[in-house]
Amino acid sequence: MTATRRRHALFLQGMPSPFFRRIGQCLDERGWRVTRINLCFGDWLFWHDDFSIDYRGRFSRWPAFVELFMRREGVTDLLLLGEQRRYHREAVAAAKRLGVQVVVTDFGYLRPDWVIFEHDGISGGSRFPRDPEKIREIAAQCTVLDWEPRFVDSALQMAVGDLSFNFGNFFFRVLYPFYQRSDMRPPTLIYTLASARRLLGNRLRRTEVDEMVDEVVRADEPYYLFPMQLDFDYQIVAYSPFRGMDEVIPLVMDSFAKYAPPDAILVLKEHPWDPAIRDWRRFALNQARAMGLSERIRYVRGGDLNRLIQNARGVVLVNSTTGMRALQLRAPMIVLGQAVFDVPGLTFQGDLDDFWTEGCPPDSELADVFATALAGTVLLRGVFFKEPGLTEAVTEACHRLLTGTVGQVTARESTGGM
Repeated sequence: MTATRRRHALFLQGMPSPFFRRIGQCLDERGWRVTRINLCFGDWLFWHDDFSIDYRGRFSRWPAFVELFMRREGVTDLLLLGEQRRYHREAVAAAKRLGVQVVVTDFGYLRPDWVIFEHDGISGGSRFPRDPEKIREIAAQCTVLDWEPRFVDSALQMAVGDLSFNFGNFFFRVLYPFYQRSDMRPPTLIYTLASARRLLGNRLRRTEVDEMVDEVVRADEPYYLFPMQLDFDYQIVAYSPFRGMDEVIPLVMDSFAKYAPPDAILVLKEHPWDPAIRDWRRFALNQARAMGLSERIRYVRGGDLNRLIQNARGVVLVNSTTGMRALQLRAPMIVLGQAVFDVPGLTFQGDLDDFWTEGCPPDSELADVFATALAGTVLLRGVFFKEPGLTEAVTEACHRLLTGTVGQVTARESTGGM
């Protein structure tokens, strides 16, 4: 009789929270072998115990190191936050060569209390089907879900975790001298100061922004909403044909100028986490002036996103998870990049030039079954930082790993629709 192979879970970088460490402890208690490879001080800060080891070598040697480690130590499962980080891309490639199961996590496609937990990739790299009939088949096996939030995450704990991770790397770089940052954000100190300035500015301008949103919504002119994204977000970097928003903004404006109804307005909404290191408002208004669109462009920093979506003639986005909210509110939408929700019947499948006059709301039945299928397979209920949502996410993640049901249909007790 052949003995069952002992499972060995290898964890790489995760959220700056206890999420991965607690999953590792749970798996260890159930007989799995667990290893965490720390690549930097920020990693060490959130997981340093008998399960963790350090990699302090050069990035050029990382691919060979991680593949040899997985082969030699019999790794069966690789868990990581996003598959597009530079260290993660190499590890995922090695895992696929070795037949190691890859599990990727990140903030959920649905907000605010869902976590992605799926095989191989997320967003544009997700295995989740884009075929409406396959989606319906999956949804038929799932329990209809209650979309009322059950858990609240902590913005404060998230910010403290992020700052601890990044400033830990900044001040203790000597301990991991060859570490190369895995995200595309500006340098830590600049990013932090700029974000603090932006947060203060948003608070001071709140009344002004609310009045602008109110004016847009109440006006007689129809408007289209363009939710901007972060230049350094992997949604842009890895899952779109654009290098940044400075390519997207002119493209959208040019198409709007030529093909949108002449009385329509285009509302650009800046991403709430944009540190404003680059003045996107000035960039957008300069583009508008050059195209003769000054009177037809509104630029908003903040404001009620739901209200803007509900009253919009249509939503134009690259691949922001704002798209999921647009589906819930039944807004016409076009996706310019790759997204898990870019499905025929949910989003406009033609060209941007045609969307302005031909876009239509998503199929309501398909929108409901899509969300049900998504939540019943590749999402966990819970959050990364605050209890009790953290424990809920950890418990379900462990259950799916232990039962081999990652990415497979799960049923939950709930009521209601999208």
